[in-house]
Amino acid sequence: MFAVHLMAFYFSKLKEDQIKKVDRFLYHMRLSDDTLLDIMKRFRAEMEKGLAKDTNPTAAVKMLPTFVRAIPDGSENGEFLSLDLGGSKFRVLKVQVAEEGKRHVQMESQFYPTPNEIIRGNGTELFEYVADCLADFMKTKDLKHKKLPLGLTFSFPCRQTKLEERRGLLMLPRQAWNPWPQAIHLPQAPKQVGPQGVLLSWTKKFKARGVQDTDVVSRLTKAMRRHKDMDVDILALVNDTVGTMMTCAYDDPYCEVGVIVGTGTNACYMEDMSNIDLVEGDEGRMCINTEWGAFGDDGALEDIRTEFDRELDLGSLNPGKQMFEKMISGLYLGELVRLILLKMAKAGLLFGGEKSSALHTKGKIETRHVAAMEKYKEGLANTREILVDLGLEPSEADCIAVQHVCTIVSFRSANLCAAALAAILTRLRENKKVERLRTTVGVDGTVYKIHPQYPKRLHKVVRKLVPSCDVRFLLSESGSTKGAAMVTAVASRMQAQRKQIDKVLALFRLTREQLVDVQAKMRAELEYGLKKKSHGLATVRMLPTYVCGLPDGTEKGKFLALDLGGTNFRVLLVKIRSGRRSVRMYNKIFAIPLEIMQGTGEELFDHIVQCIADFLDYMGLKGASLPLGFTFSFPCRQTSIDKGTLIGWTKGFKATDCEGEDVVDMLREAIKRRNEFDLDIVAVVNDTVGTMMTCGYEDPNCEIGLIAGTGSNMCYMEDMRNIEMVEGDEGKMCINTEWGGFGDNGCIDDIRTRYDTEVDEGSLNPGKQRYEKMTSGMYLGEIVRQILIDLTKQGLLFRGQISERLRTRGIFETKFLSQIESDRLALLQVRTILQQLGLDSTCEDSIVVKEVCGAVSRRAAQLCGAGLAAIVEKRREDQGLEHLRITVGVDGTLYKLHPHFSRILQETVKELAPRCDVTFMLSEDGSGKGAALITAVAKRLQQAQKEN
Repeated sequence: MFAVHLMAFYFSKLKEDQIKKVDRFLYHMRLSDDTLLDIMKRFRAEMEKGLAKDTNPTAAVKMLPTFVRAIPDGSENGEFLSLDLGGSKFRVLKVQVAEEGKRHVQMESQFYPTPNEIIRGNGTELFEYVADCLADFMKTKDLKHKKLPLGLTFSFPCRQTKLEERRGLLMLPRQAWNPWPQAIHLPQAPKQVGPQGVLLSWTKKFKARGVQDTDVVSRLTKAMRRHKDMDVDILALVNDTVGTMMTCAYDDPYCEVGVIVGTGTNACYMEDMSNIDLVEGDEGRMCINTEWGAFGDDGALEDIRTEFDRELDLGSLNPGKQMFEKMISGLYLGELVRLILLKMAKAGLLFGGEKSSALHTKGKIETRHVAAMEKYKEGLANTREILVDLGLEPSEADCIAVQHVCTIVSFRSANLCAAALAAILTRLRENKKVERLRTTVGVDGTVYKIHPQYPKRLHKVVRKLVPSCDVRFLLSESGSTKGAAMVTAVASRMQAQRKQIDKVLALFRLTREQLVDVQAKMRAELEYGLKKKSHGLATVRMLPTYVCGLPDGTEKGKFLALDLGGTNFRVLLVKIRSGRRSVRMYNKIFAIPLEIMQGTGEELFDHIVQCIADFLDYMGLKGASLPLGFTFSFPCRQTSIDKGTLIGWTKGFKATDCEGEDVVDMLREAIKRRNEFDLDIVAVVNDTVGTMMTCGYEDPNCEIGLIAGTGSNMCYMEDMRNIEMVEGDEGKMCINTEWGGFGDNGCIDDIRTRYDTEVDEGSLNPGKQRYEKMTSGMYLGEIVRQILIDLTKQGLLFRGQISERLRTRGIFETKFLSQIESDRLALLQVRTILQQLGLDSTCEDSIVVKEVCGAVSRRAAQLCGAGLAAIVEKRREDQGLEHLRITVGVDGTLYKLHPHFSRILQETVKELAPRCDVTFMLSEDGSGKGAALITAVAKRLQQAQKEN
């Protein structure tokens, strides 16, 4: 028993001594946590360099865009071919992806050898060999009669180009904000041209001549044409790492990183488009092939490279390149171990200083030997057997030392791989702006698969370096070739979906001819509305306002102004100082509850008077007698400036006993009922007129007012001689067009969509205000909601799941359009907005939602622009001018807050009315100030009449 203990002690002491001896000899290969954190930092910096256009040419880590924009969603189906070229064997597969989202894949495959004379010979012969193997496979599987899409896994650094001609686009088109169809249209069916990938450099053992800097897809396509009975269309070109990620993503939607640790090593991950300078567009994400094997080619890792790394590099096929890969991958680990053992033997630290010819021979120790020597329990026996095969006579101590050399070399590989992967995971977490990241890493490669300790070591170090990431590692069961088929399947799915989405968005694209037609029809309606005979039939009401002058700067005094036009009611005290064009305002906003908006007229006006009383009390003006201007933003027929008969409610108001009544009389009656104060109601005005007057106070050239907000309307100064409903031919009068009703006679039905019809039928006033329902803030969000529901029903959005909130009318507010279309808004924030609506969206969903919002708001701005162009052209012609200079005063949340609306509107006017120089002036103080100014002008004109 004592002898057994003695032997155990001797063996453990021997093992300890040998481990210490190797540790001392390979001190520089042991990497501390601080060193790994520093390598993480360096790799992050290299990623930044590779992503930036200016620094990419000199970056060692190339960060190549792959144009893979989506991972599988389970709806892919069909039959695909896949090729995998890049390792010691070449593989061809037929992949059948199950229908009905069952995530089931059937594969049939065949391996073909890649002889040295092929992979190091002539490039043309290489591609002809691949085409011959494909032809053999198709013949064996009886596929020659079928036309099949093919995905090519080409596991070498390639730069992909010619995005606009790629078939089966994984890259969605970038949308430019421009009103003209040639600039804004989505692409029609793309040309039948495959992807392009230019080989940057061979890696691993490949050295075929004449391939570098050429397009590998066209080379293979040309080789396939030799086989007349083979009809194959290359739809996708992917790296093996991308293929691995896609394979795993088919099983786990959280997979957004792919890593290969095999013959070579590489990683890819899903990067935010806004960070990729090399590709136009900033929507969504794209898979980046890091090509991290070249990390350190610029000297960034010199401090951790050892003499063995340098010796290995000098003896390689590509000295000075792929430095990181040469410290990690299976092609080099065995050779590193051989160089270390040879050096230790020469130093007398192993085999009693004896060396064999095999130990001197490059490539005699392979990575499979390293894996076998590190096997649990069997490792020492395997080590002895391998060393004996090398012609050595190892002692027990030698076997222990050699095994530990293998451990240090493979552990360093796992550590370096973990540091770079941790850098990628940190970047993903920061891109997503989350404190804790949940993600999956798809992994493939012989080192990871066959080395008994490698996965465990890699996982442990990654989790230690990024404690804020919950990482799942998923082994790619079927390799990157299945991934190429999945990329091809996703490309096919997205191509089909893109066509369906384009078909819907095309309904909202207005050609120049259509906009010119809208302009002409608006012009005709303006003329009908001004004439006595046709006025009653005109959809554009052209209501005289009896506002006959603009401010001249002499107005002065205190005025009370009311502003009613939406869910909020505003009371203002406006102080105007004469001569200095100075206005001071004090105001208070009061809510108008829905039950008041849709109750009785008496309740509505009593509520307004209550708000006035509260304001006067608040301002200390109780009992004061003030001239009052009433901004009433609904269609009214006026017979004088202080009389306005309500034609019909809009914008959600439905108070009874008001339509056909004089709203000024109703306000006076409510003031009498209150019996607390006496106010002189001088003018009733529309908010659009108030906007024009506010801007006219600053710019005498302002003769048009435009509201683009909750509602849509326009007013302008018309020559009295053209207004047949009002007596007199001298001077001008402001006409409130009430253009929201344009099209109520069906004249623009040719550009209305089924979504417009749906919104109209569900509104409070079906069949009315059709133009307003296509252009104003109250309805744009609802149009978007209808489109999103339709696309979801077609399975094109939100995985076909319609949330209960999305079914709710009015839930998609127009403010969401402004937020979603903001150029500064990341898709992550778009997804947050959609989550508020109960919609669990992918990046691809968010892109489509943004496109839908853009199509709806762009059409609204163009239609507004066409209507306004009709007005300015009319003013130019009426005045007999070759060229008109005029200012438009504008107000409204849509114009003010939407990131693109104002620009598109202005560009449309410029295009449709080229002989009009139109200045747009934003109304800073809104229609309330305008009401006070109209009141002041009216008082001034009254005084002038008295004096005359």
